[in-house]
Amino acid sequence: MKKRSFPWQKPKPKTEEPKVEELLQKIFDSPSYKLAMEDVGFLMSDDTRGVRLELDYLKPELIMKKYGIKHTIVVFGSARIKEPKTALNELNKIQKLVNKEPNSKQLLRELRIAEKMVEKSIYYEEARNFGQLVGEAGKGPEDNTLTLMTGGGPGIMEAANRGAYNVGAKSIGLNIQLPHEQFPNPYVSPELCFQFHYFAIRKLHFLHRACALVVFPGGFGTLDELFETLTLIQTHKNRPIPVVLVGKEYWHKLINFKFLVDEGTIEPEDLHIFTFKENAQEAWEYILGWYEKRGLDLFDNIKDKS
Repeated sequence: MKKRSFPWQKPKPKTEEPKVEELLQKIFDSPSYKLAMEDVGFLMSDDTRGVRLELDYLKPELIMKKYGIKHTIVVFGSARIKEPKTALNELNKIQKLVNKEPNSKQLLRELRIAEKMVEKSIYYEEARNFGQLVGEAGKGPEDNTLTLMTGGGPGIMEAANRGAYNVGAKSIGLNIQLPHEQFPNPYVSPELCFQFHYFAIRKLHFLHRACALVVFPGGFGTLDELFETLTLIQTHKNRPIPVVLVGKEYWHKLINFKFLVDEGTIEPEDLHIFTFKENAQEAWEYILGWYEKRGLDLFDNIKDKS
């Protein structure tokens, strides 16, 4: 039996409206006729910003749930710090240029920076060691209960992801869409490498599952994430977690925390929100001890809060 066609399955006949094709094409071309989910102009409008914020949050959230990511240890640090051999190679290149133009102020400045980067390259190795410690802490490659998380970029972030990668553990990278493209480092687990449009949602995911924060030397971005975390803990908007600043000399040169106490802009007990350690092993032992001191084992505490 021939199926019956419904009136809406065919356009109005030309015999009834000669201009039907032209009129329909104008309708098909109109933005109003596009499905909302396919209308890029609509989705990128000011009025749908709330929807975009929700999607920016929801996609990574669902994927992390799928892979059993319950708790994270977050590592922050400079994207500019390189591994020792790379830092040394760059220093040698600049030194050769300086030898040719010894009076160049620009080259001399670059030489000083390159020398500092060689010094700070030890932190690349320490971040890599720390990533390895976190990666080895689970019950095997498929145990994602406790997972390393970074900003997904180069430098310290790369080093931490690399440490987890070297021991076969998964790790997370929260990359961000920037005017100048930021490539994710190659050591992030592909299924757990995310790209965000909104810094606010990225920040939310940094702390949403965090049970510890380890901060290596860095610049504006590192300081931004550090002080936001300290503020959230100070104001009790985030539950207390161990916060470790690696490289005491760097941090003391950068910030006079005691000055803030002396000036009355923070309380003395606020200095107990964080601590200083010199290397990956010390940082890891402090995190374990932080939970033990409170009568909690890090991993048992995770199970209790899951």
